[in-house]
Amino acid sequence: MTERDRPVPPNHKGLSRPPPSTDGQLIDWARVVQPHFASRYLVSPAYDIFFFISSPLLALALGLALSHSPLNRGDVMGGDNWVDIFLAVFVMSHLFIVIFRSHVNPAIYRLYPVRFAIVPAVLLVAMGYSTWAMVIGSVIATFWDVYHSSLQTFGLGRIYDKVAGNDPGVGRRLDIILNLYIYAGPIAAGATLMDHVDDFHEFEEVSSLFFTSIPAHVETNSAYLSWVVIGTGIPFLFYYFFAYWKMAQAGHKISYQKVALLLSTAICSIYAWGFNPFGMAFFIMNFFHALQYFAIIWWSEQGNLIRAVGREGRPRAAPLALTLLLGTGLAYGLVAGLYNGRNDWLFSAFLVVSLMHFWYDGFIWSTRRNQI
Repeated sequence: MTERDRPVPPNHKGLSRPPPSTDGQLIDWARVVQPHFASRYLVSPAYDIFFFISSPLLALALGLALSHSPLNRGDVMGGDNWVDIFLAVFVMSHLFIVIFRSHVNPAIYRLYPVRFAIVPAVLLVAMGYSTWAMVIGSVIATFWDVYHSSLQTFGLGRIYDKVAGNDPGVGRRLDIILNLYIYAGPIAAGATLMDHVDDFHEFEEVSSLFFTSIPAHVETNSAYLSWVVIGTGIPFLFYYFFAYWKMAQAGHKISYQKVALLLSTAICSIYAWGFNPFGMAFFIMNFFHALQYFAIIWWSEQGNLIRAVGREGRPRAAPLALTLLLGTGLAYGLVAGLYNGRNDWLFSAFLVVSLMHFWYDGFIWSTRRNQI
């Protein structure tokens, strides 16, 4: 769910209730816990606060601390330092573990077998044979990642709303727009805009003058883009507060967990993307995004992970399941995150994983369809 989730070399820029699926069936947890709202956390106060709610601020503090660390200096591998290497591996690791939701969870897999089995293969063949397809996919991944990352916070917020007893369809559009302003707004109006737009230079590989000219045009007009974001974002924020005040008057329950999550993410995003302190924006934003995703998968898919290691109802089930999750992610992350070769097919395979991660996350965590 990260800003540099694209497959590129590193120098480029105890649960409080059972897991949601233990028998392959989807469970509507809002109905299960509806009468018991003493706790509106997804897992537990400690788990939620550390992995979800405060993780953006923890990532911000860690990034700023590492910026002055020896780990952020030196040339370890191909011009990268240890912070670059860690981030590349961690980011790529979280992309791959979506398979435990999409392919290992039988209830989810049965819903979209073509999307999970056929589409990735077709996309791999297209990009393996066509440089145009690979370049287009690579640039799309950069900007899709911005959208995708903003919607991870949106998704967590909607789950908190549902656990609080609210209709998951109420306020949905407001939350989508707010999260885009929180995450994408500071990119469009801040210090890291050109780090994203410069990816259009990849079209030099196919000699496309039109697409390679886009960065220059964006840089020339970046000041106007900043004013558009600020000029529309501030009025929308006031409207958002007013709309939720009206909904609260009508009986909508305010989830303070969601409010805290949005606030911590906004502070982190504005400071990191908007100002890029010490050049640590990509580390800060990608780190908390990937950390949240590992925590989401462990919370949601623990039952399927235990079944995958064949330890249902047996001792040491959870540690072995966690080992499978972390080991699988790390193994892929080491290969994909440290890859610096020129094999188009291998690069395309990593790119397919990134694109499928972005796409799958858009429809495998639906609160409206009771998948969460």
